[in-house]
Formats: sequence, C-alpha cells, structure tokens
Amino acid sequence: MFTSVLLIEQQLSAADVKFVTTLHDDETFFVVLMQPRGSENRLLRSLDDIALGELEQAVHEGGEPEGEEARQQAALALEHSVQSLRAAGSESVGQLVGGHPLTLLRSVVEQTGADEVIVLTAPHLVEELLHLDWAGRARHTVGVPVLKLYAHDDER
Repeated sequence: MFTSVLLIEQQLSAADVKFVTTLHDDETFFVVLMQPRGSENRLLRSLDDIALGELEQAVHEGGEPEGEEARQQAALALEHSVQSLRAAGSESVGQLVGGHPLTLLRSVVEQTGADEVIVLTAPHLVEELLHLDWAGRARHTVGVPVLKLYAHDDER
C-alpha cells in the first residue's frame, strides 16, 4: 500500500478528494494533517489575495476565527476530509497540527514510512515567491518527494 501524508489548510472539496485518490494506481493510505488557521500570516494571506485579484477577500482576512474556535472549525473540516477520503475507498486518518506543521510532518513521515507528501493549499503567491510555503520548505525537511497541489473550491 502506498502511503501519502496530505497537508491541508481547508476542508477537502469533492474535486480534491477525486484528484488525490486517483494520483496512484496502488491503494493509498492517507495521513491528513490540518493546521487551524488564525491570525498568523494574515498579512501574507492578504497580499496573496491582492496578487490574485481577490480584493474582497483581502479586506475580510481579519474575520478569521482564532484560538479554540479556529481549532473546532479545523477539527470539523479535518473529520469531513477524512470521511470523504474513506467514502472514496481510501484508508485515512487525520490529525490537527498543534505547533509548526513541518515538525509534525517530518515526524509523521518517519513514523509511517510515507512514500510522499502532498501539500494541498490555496495559491500563496507571496510565500511561494519567497520560498516560505509549506511545500518549498518541506522539500528540504522530510526526505521523500513533495507534491504541491492547489486546492479546488466547491463554490466556484
């Protein structure tokens, strides 16, 4: 069985589930890691929104839940994502990221003997340009191939 560690920042859409579950011919076991959003990196997210021409979103970046509310929302999104992967026929487990995502990512890759890491996020142009994005930093950290994919939005 192929093992993928899937690092996400929002609930998987139906298109995301279909995409990641069809990447490999082998059965895939997914370990889904999700970091609750919050006030950190709000400036970078606003700059990304502006760079993508999404001015309305840039203005509303301050409306993100924080603390326990952010953790609760992330836990629900993570559970939905894990259940969606299972419904698509893939074994999967999930875990919220409590600290720095790359520390947990490296640990999970080592513990599971993962074959790859998939970083599935919205476009982060500023972070990617400065090589501060998760995928760019993970490539130097985890010791397995890292695939960067852009999340789909069910609302679009």
